[in-house]
Amino acid sequence: MITFSSYFDTAFLVLFLPVSVAVYMILPRQNLRRVWLLLCSLFFFWCDGKGLLVFILLSTLFMHHGGLWLGKLQNELDAALTDLPKEEKKAVRERFKKRKRLVLAFFIALELGMLAVLKYAGFFVNNLNGLMGLFSSGTRFIVPHFLLPMGISFYTMQAMSYLFDVYRGKLAPDTNIGRLLLYMSFFPNIMEGPICRWSDTAESLWNAERVTYERLTRGAQRILWGMVKKIVIADRLNPFVQNVFGGYDVMEGADLLHFDFTAYPGWVVALAAAAFTLQLYAEFSGTMDFALGLGEIFGVHTPENFQRPFFSLSISEFWKRWHITLGTWFRDYVFYPVSMSAPVKKLTTRARKKLGNRFGPLAGGAVALFAVWIFNGLWHGAGWNYIFFGMYHFTLILLGNIADVVMIRFSEKTGFKRDILPVKLFRIFRTALLVVLGELFFRAPTLRQGFSMCGRIFTQFITNQTVSRAAWGVDWKDAFIVGVTAAIMLVVGLLQEKGKGIRERVSEKPVVLRYLFWYAVVLFLVVFGAYGAGYIPVDPMYAEF
Repeated sequence: MITFSSYFDTAFLVLFLPVSVAVYMILPRQNLRRVWLLLCSLFFFWCDGKGLLVFILLSTLFMHHGGLWLGKLQNELDAALTDLPKEEKKAVRERFKKRKRLVLAFFIALELGMLAVLKYAGFFVNNLNGLMGLFSSGTRFIVPHFLLPMGISFYTMQAMSYLFDVYRGKLAPDTNIGRLLLYMSFFPNIMEGPICRWSDTAESLWNAERVTYERLTRGAQRILWGMVKKIVIADRLNPFVQNVFGGYDVMEGADLLHFDFTAYPGWVVALAAAAFTLQLYAEFSGTMDFALGLGEIFGVHTPENFQRPFFSLSISEFWKRWHITLGTWFRDYVFYPVSMSAPVKKLTTRARKKLGNRFGPLAGGAVALFAVWIFNGLWHGAGWNYIFFGMYHFTLILLGNIADVVMIRFSEKTGFKRDILPVKLFRIFRTALLVVLGELFFRAPTLRQGFSMCGRIFTQFITNQTVSRAAWGVDWKDAFIVGVTAAIMLVVGLLQEKGKGIRERVSEKPVVLRYLFWYAVVLFLVVFGAYGAGYIPVDPMYAEF
């Protein structure tokens, strides 16, 4: 039986992908292409976990019925308002609004409940047992362990965004459950996103356009670039990252401030944190290139998920460029509703009176920001290191918002310019360092080990101990290849930042030069890609989310 753990599996690249695209290309009718895309998507999901397919089917069913129920209530409201005196309309609207809220809450609870049980039950039961142990209680609950369906957090958020948008009247509920299921399960997006809204992909998916030569070549080019990032950078860094993070153990029962710091010198830990940050970006953005390239081949509009995040001047800007669809989801469905809620609006009004119009709005914004980042941390995983990761970025963004207000006033009084190149470079470097430190806690197996490794950096950066060659997991050739490829990625990013797309520039060249360029990229991937004996490919890092 074929199984897929990544878009870069041999079975996927050699069997599934060519067959799915080839059959799609030769099918003559639009409805047949739709059915084929849906069958391919369900087969891809089934290969990952067989019975786990039931969860995406249930999620789609909840989404379908919830949307229809909300639509029915809206139709009943419209009918009730017809010929109704103006003074009575407000009461009728309020009555129906409460009913719609109950329906929305019910179906959101079904979607989130399924996610919570499968992904978080073990975490919460573990912590409950630990809490009961503090009170010397002999009661212990069995910790449940569930197989986690691929991409469950991604498709759950897609389902909830659909329900929210139908509730708000931004979408008309769709009666075609097949169209909903295709939107939820489209195989290029199911593993690591991006998180698509109904308005992003549903129409282009259902159109099932014919594959054109231009879309085929452009999609293949983007897929190739994603493979370079993933196979040459992420997979080549994997042994080193695995060795440092996987082999870093804390003494059992050790106090928080007295960890065993004997594993690696601090500078090696810092280097591993930087290597993991680069690995994560190369793997995740490379997978996004793969997914968006596939979408381009099928004529499906898929939103961008990265916009050169390491050129960011602040942590806030970084999260507007990194995992963009996750950030905009939290902005639209958590930040705005919380910030516009009655208690937070009252808080903002009071804060304005006491702190003024510059600092006052930050109070209400901080509450909404906290909600975003506690959910963001939990979304990434069921562990205290993920919650800490969320609170770390919440604190940095909140402090950054306060500092921005202070710097604006400082600039107004002194004429200091923050947009000059030296200041920009300093801010980019500072942001990158803060991101790397946060990723250390993100990658650490536990929060305690994260603190242990962080403490090593700040207390014993340089020691007399030697690091064996085997402990590195890589040699100077690996480091050189990664460095060269990262430099190429930097140059490409700089050009894109200036609005100069590489594919567009190459497509303007004569046909011979175009083919030579892309053959060179293929050769680069074949020669310098990390595969074969000694290399373990990076598992899709976000698939479990």
